[in-house]
Amino acid sequence: MSRFDEIRSERLRKIKELRELNINPYPEKSNRTHKIIDIKSNFSNFLNSQESINISGRIMSLRKMGSLNFLNLKDESDNIQVVIQKDSLSEDKFNIFKKYFDIGDFVQISGTAFKTKTDEPSIFLTDFLILSKSLSPLPSEFYGLSDEEEKIRKRYLDLIMNSEVKKNFDMRFKIIKLTRDFLAENGFIEVETPIIQPQYGGALAKPFKTHLNALDMDAYLRIAPELYLKRLLVGGYEKIFEIGKCFRNEGIDREHNPEFTMLELYQAYASKEDLMKLLEDLVKYLCDKLNINLNFKYPFPKITFNQFIFDKSQLDFDKDDISKFVDFLKSKNVEVEDNVSKGKLADEIIKLYRNELKDPVFLINHPLEISPLAKEYCEDNTKASRFHLLINGMEISNGFSELNDPVEQRKRLEQQQKELSQGDSEAHPLDESFIEAIEYGMPQAAGLGIGIARIISVFTQTSSIKDVLPFPFIKNN
Repeated sequence: MSRFDEIRSERLRKIKELRELNINPYPEKSNRTHKIIDIKSNFSNFLNSQESINISGRIMSLRKMGSLNFLNLKDESDNIQVVIQKDSLSEDKFNIFKKYFDIGDFVQISGTAFKTKTDEPSIFLTDFLILSKSLSPLPSEFYGLSDEEEKIRKRYLDLIMNSEVKKNFDMRFKIIKLTRDFLAENGFIEVETPIIQPQYGGALAKPFKTHLNALDMDAYLRIAPELYLKRLLVGGYEKIFEIGKCFRNEGIDREHNPEFTMLELYQAYASKEDLMKLLEDLVKYLCDKLNINLNFKYPFPKITFNQFIFDKSQLDFDKDDISKFVDFLKSKNVEVEDNVSKGKLADEIIKLYRNELKDPVFLINHPLEISPLAKEYCEDNTKASRFHLLINGMEISNGFSELNDPVEQRKRLEQQQKELSQGDSEAHPLDESFIEAIEYGMPQAAGLGIGIARIISVFTQTSSIKDVLPFPFIKNN
């Protein structure tokens, strides 16, 4: 029997014995009066008043030393030392503590503020209640938790043992809230659109397919909320956003997870320049509210798609044949699929080198052929009025001035449908109901999407979105 199994078997025996003593190891109610942070931040007041305190949390360490014992109790807010003296409890109670308390258990501690001889803020225990008896020992008790995949697979253990992990997730939730606050302050309203869709669209990506039994029809998990948000523009909304889950059946790496959270927003009567400014303002706002100085220089510089390609490959997108792009990528050991457009090949070159762009930069004016939902750039109708915000080499945001010409939109989506039928699994399908909607008139508008995990990665200064996703996708054992 392994050490883990021995400990688990021993704890099962303790649970059985507690029940025989009419002690419920999993009671329904507790009576917590304070969080630990409340005690520690006002400790002198509690020390002077000797007010009776009830705190609850998990036992993280335990020293049983005869008549004087110590444990460290941790709740969501902080941790604190608890001192247990034999004379402060009945003999039965003290024996229960000595025999049945283990690291990992959740308990309620009653007591008063107390300072040890080493001047450490503590709680002097006068009573206790077992709230949840743990069966499995925490990792540090028997093997540690060092394997990266194991940390992700058992994120709950990683959270217990590693306070830095929790800080990243706390930052995640805070940034999402602050982003909502920023958009509300700028006149945007939050909306919801379908996640299960009869037709996917809004991005160049391969979808997850499912089946709706009630209507006996195939359906898709959305790859983006874009086409439904634009329907709301048609309906009269002018400044809208959605923060929600999207799903793309693509690779998993430092920037990609099959399930991800995205912010998409649209503003009527605005252009891509307006939203680039809005994006800069959002980054400034988050830096200010989070009190983080990332030493960014505003306004963010801009570089054209074509110029970046030329700087890194000496290829001219407008003049060089597609074969030169294929040869260049093969020379860099990049696998090239058949029937791929020059625009997609050029985008692969961008991906090879964008890691070199550490400071924020806007990559602008992408090829129109990889931007089927964007307006033409007014100075060159082969380019899209489009931008990417790159920070630390990661694509944080994608946006453009929205195409609202229904005739041109149909033409482009018909071309995308053709490429889809020829084997390009990421091509955009033709959505007749979307075309019908914008035929009633969609206002001139601009829109953008932000990968939530990616922007959080910037503010937590982590190298992969896995570090800011509580549960990134991982293969089963």
